[in-house]
Amino acid sequence: MQTALDFSHYLRSTGEGLVRLDLAVDGINCAGCMAKIERNLLKIPDVTSARVNLTDRRLALEWKAGAVDPTTIVARLTELGYRAYPFERASSETREAEQAGSLLRRLGVAAFAAMNVMMLSIPVWSAVGGDMLPEQRDFFHWLSALIVLPAAAYSAQPFFASAMTALRARSVNMDVPISIGIALALAMSLFETATHAEHAYFDAAIMLIAFLLAGRYLDQNMRRKTRAFAGNLAALKAETATKFVDGEEIVTVPVAAIQPGDIVLLRPGERSAVDGNVISGRSEIDQSLITGETLPKTVAAGSPVYAGTLVRTGVLRVRVSAASEATLLSEISRLLENALQSRSRYLRLAERASRLYAPVVHAAALLTMIGWLIAGASLHEAVITAIAVLIITCPCALGLAIPAVQTVASGSLFGSGVLLNSGDAIERLAEVDHVIFDKTGTLTLPELDVTNAEAIPADIFALAGRVALSSRHPVAAAVARAAKATSPLGGMEEEPGQGVHGSLGDLEVRLGRPSYCGAEEAANVILSRDPEASVVAFRYGASCYVFAVRQRLRPDAVDVVASLRQRGISVEVVSGDREPAVRAAAETLGICEWRAEVTPVDKIARIDELKRSGFKVLMVGDGLNDAPALAAAYASISPISATHMSQAVADAVFLGEQLAPILAAIEISRNALHLMRQNLWFAVIYNALAVPIAIAGLATPLIAAAAMSGSSVLVILNALRARIRAKGEL
Repeated sequence: MQTALDFSHYLRSTGEGLVRLDLAVDGINCAGCMAKIERNLLKIPDVTSARVNLTDRRLALEWKAGAVDPTTIVARLTELGYRAYPFERASSETREAEQAGSLLRRLGVAAFAAMNVMMLSIPVWSAVGGDMLPEQRDFFHWLSALIVLPAAAYSAQPFFASAMTALRARSVNMDVPISIGIALALAMSLFETATHAEHAYFDAAIMLIAFLLAGRYLDQNMRRKTRAFAGNLAALKAETATKFVDGEEIVTVPVAAIQPGDIVLLRPGERSAVDGNVISGRSEIDQSLITGETLPKTVAAGSPVYAGTLVRTGVLRVRVSAASEATLLSEISRLLENALQSRSRYLRLAERASRLYAPVVHAAALLTMIGWLIAGASLHEAVITAIAVLIITCPCALGLAIPAVQTVASGSLFGSGVLLNSGDAIERLAEVDHVIFDKTGTLTLPELDVTNAEAIPADIFALAGRVALSSRHPVAAAVARAAKATSPLGGMEEEPGQGVHGSLGDLEVRLGRPSYCGAEEAANVILSRDPEASVVAFRYGASCYVFAVRQRLRPDAVDVVASLRQRGISVEVVSGDREPAVRAAAETLGICEWRAEVTPVDKIARIDELKRSGFKVLMVGDGLNDAPALAAAYASISPISATHMSQAVADAVFLGEQLAPILAAIEISRNALHLMRQNLWFAVIYNALAVPIAIAGLATPLIAAAAMSGSSVLVILNALRARIRAKGEL
């Protein structure tokens, strides 16, 4: 008895008369699979959108509400040869890990078998026409069969299973000719061995399997690094809210139960689940997830509050303006998803290539066999020549041309402090001609620093640091960190939104706002000199001192910006930070183009504007508000100090306090792209020369296997130059 799955729990309304369903689909391995699924599902009446994400094998569907039964879609996917079920991130992660482990095990078996069979083949090759007795040659062939047949049955299972699935669905994919070539090579090798022929092709078959598994594992590993975007964002969303009912009575309810106009309570340490406006109370809030500004913001009656905001001090009553999927945080999530889906140029190219490969190879092999039969050749000779065509046209060199360079270049990038998240990041980083920097935490170091420490007496600085340990404010934390304070001064009390106070002997001590410490005039003098700074005052008895605190530019920021310009790359700053702070940073770096107080939507609009002007934009940012822009840009990099969301979205992450890894990423990627193009041209030229030779019967399957393996080795050797050239040029 089969239990029907209730899809109603997985359907989501888009608010436009449409519903959305995310499905996990097994068996998607290439762009051809993506195109086939999307093309067939869009033929179903009332289905308005079908998009496959190859990274996590997720199918996103939208259709008119009430017009389509989800089971119809699942049944259609089954007809196409794919198994589908509701997408759940945790189970998807588990399946991805299991598949990667399976590929690695199969690769190990194939490689081990290939090494052993090559050792057995060398005596046969070297003795052809020589002194080896037929019985000795047959013994080596049978021993090779004993090793290869079980190894191939296990290792090649992913290709055989994929090919059978495609054939059952009356279609072909890239695994069909590969499977045919492997099967024919094994069958012909058994026949040749049984008939005491000179050549058998067990080594060619197992090497073919090993190279293909290596390419597929590299591709799988790259894809696994680019997944889990929505999972990171979901962790930032509050699931419940404290709502006022009947005057002063409060109750905790799910976010879905909150409506615009409701009044909710926000307490210290809580994260807002809604967008709204403060109607009473005063607090300092952390909106860095939304605006990118790391300094707390003071809010009072009339101030806006957004979902994802963390309340630091004080209690707020907020009138809800938007909740659940209508909040700014949810909008950021949607922007991110749309930007990720828009990265499809490379997938479309791969789709066209996959559509051509299988029929061309099948037709070439079939026509070769028919042509030789018409020319009077025996069936044995015709089949041998057709096998040679199938093997010599193996896409190993073409398949390894890009992943091999990516792997070597990734090692060079790692040595330069850059970690890649995206499989095609190198290609895009190599082509950027315009860089957009966020300011806070990107051009600047993530931690605040005291900039006028030399103007504060050492004993006063040390005392202020001990007092600052009693405050949770990040500016106070910067003072404590700069003073290297370890033991807080006892008896301190904190006044929310003002500072901390206490006494030392007969003298009062205070640390906090200049107005709280009676140091407004001194603070104004400092701010007039450094408008980018934040100030915190310290009062000890009748004496007042003011600390200037701000984020410092990264130590090599000026040099890196200058180097980018020397390479013909234009630079600008686009930040959600305050205008004075952004202007000051841009002027210090010599950057003429800058924008301040921008929203995530504004950042994407700027990137789109540059795209229309023909620029290939590299976005460098660290905050959640940067995530949609990072995804929308042609290429993107985040510092290791960035939010988990930005790290997951970015094509690469750089380590350390310097910006030099960004420059290294561009240089190494340009070198790598040059080698990728060399490899691709080599693969094309190889096929252009090798295929006619095989069709003419001048290459046996043994020679075809050697040529195929040799082309793959040459591609890998050329890829190793990515490491050598990177060391020589940086």
